[in-house]
Amino acid sequence: MQASGSNLQKQSISAVKWSAIGTTTRYVLQLGAQVVLARLLGPDNYGLFAMGLLVMTLTSFIADCGLAWGLVQQPEVTDETIRFTFTWQFITGSLATILLFTFSGEIAGYFREARAEPIIRWLSLACVISSATTPATNLLRRQLDFKWINIVQVASYVVGYIGVGIPVALSGGGALSLVAAWLVQAACALVMTYWRCRHSLRPLLWFQGALDLGKVGGAVVGTNLCNWLLTNLDRTIMARYLSAYAVGNYAAGYNLANIPNNLFISALQPAFLAAGARLQDDVARLKEAYLSILATIWVLIAPLFTLLAVLAPDVILTIYGDKWTQAGAVLRVLALAMPAYISWAMSTPVLWNTGKKQWESLLQLPVILVSAVLLYRYASAGPLTVAVIAAFVFHLRAAVMITAACTRAAIRIGDLAPYILRSFLICALSGVSAALVANLLHPTGMLPVVRTVIAGSAGLAAIALLVRLAPNVLGDRVKSMLSRFIPRMRSAAPPVSVVG
Repeated sequence: MQASGSNLQKQSISAVKWSAIGTTTRYVLQLGAQVVLARLLGPDNYGLFAMGLLVMTLTSFIADCGLAWGLVQQPEVTDETIRFTFTWQFITGSLATILLFTFSGEIAGYFREARAEPIIRWLSLACVISSATTPATNLLRRQLDFKWINIVQVASYVVGYIGVGIPVALSGGGALSLVAAWLVQAACALVMTYWRCRHSLRPLLWFQGALDLGKVGGAVVGTNLCNWLLTNLDRTIMARYLSAYAVGNYAAGYNLANIPNNLFISALQPAFLAAGARLQDDVARLKEAYLSILATIWVLIAPLFTLLAVLAPDVILTIYGDKWTQAGAVLRVLALAMPAYISWAMSTPVLWNTGKKQWESLLQLPVILVSAVLLYRYASAGPLTVAVIAAFVFHLRAAVMITAACTRAAIRIGDLAPYILRSFLICALSGVSAALVANLLHPTGMLPVVRTVIAGSAGLAAIALLVRLAPNVLGDRVKSMLSRFIPRMRSAAPPVSVVG
């Protein structure tokens, strides 16, 4: 039993390390590609693509019948389980593609933007591609093979966006260059994932364990739909009332905040979900893992987003140029909300691994209602107002989900309070330091990129100085987490369990 736990811990740490490597690589690639494409295409083309992407992702979430997540959650996976899962994933993905292609004109009519029709039509192909990819991807997650998962994500992004998207944009492809990049990336991911984890493609419409798998799938569909509404309702409603130019500026600010956010989630959540599935009967260890992850988010990750918020206007000018100035205010507001978003995402595995899969969607229904009412009332006021509403909803959602997860893991407010206080202290110190330096440099006429580097370095230096003078400010859990990646810290870090 001890050997099994030790092996799980090694696999989990390896999974997180490979996810961290993939996260860093993808962040650099995505940032570079987005800079080039944004400067080539401008806000209007980005707004058109954002409209098509909204519909495609919603359709994909509904089409993804959720059965593939059962390949991670089920205690045992047979050939019948895999065949059944792939069959229905492919069927629902194909139906979604057909429906989206057929009604692309009507959807463009909702947005009052005829130019969105061909974009929606082409993006419909992504529904069937992503549905067919999911079974093999989740089999790799079950095996904790995050090394290959990250290789696939990096390689497919390079081929899609750098190999196809940028050349098409340079040739005048407009918004369709983003469509081409998305589809090529999805197709490459399908090929590479299946090559690594080949499974039977023989159709199977029913087998003895179908009902159990269907329960998992139903929970996933409900959860996916709630998640889509909470993260995309803002753009869906504002796209009807505002121009493609305004939507493009909002999307640019949102995406720039969301790139590191998604990368942190993709690095942490799958590993925690897969490892947590093996700890379903050990609530004490699951509690320790969840507390360590929340502490890391609040103490280490939140200050980085605080710096991004403080430097947002200069970051936008540096990356996207003068055409995108409206995106600066959007980025500032949403960057401050991203730690709450990550905290919510890391609460999901706790519910799933303690037998409460349905809680996530049920608890978020009131949050969706609040979001819809606010957006329908105020979305026409402009991108900044929408960003404020979205940030409020992210924090409300995080509060609801963290409370639920803590209830399931027997965590009290006293367990969280020290890390909440540490987070406020470090965020305030780094943010104020960066803001003071940025304000001092602004009247000098210095280039935005230089101001960003100097002010950002000041914020990071303030954190480093604080940790140097008061090492305990990080807390035992965060120091233990860092020791897994920084060998020289291991002798000083207390033995706090993360996943094993």
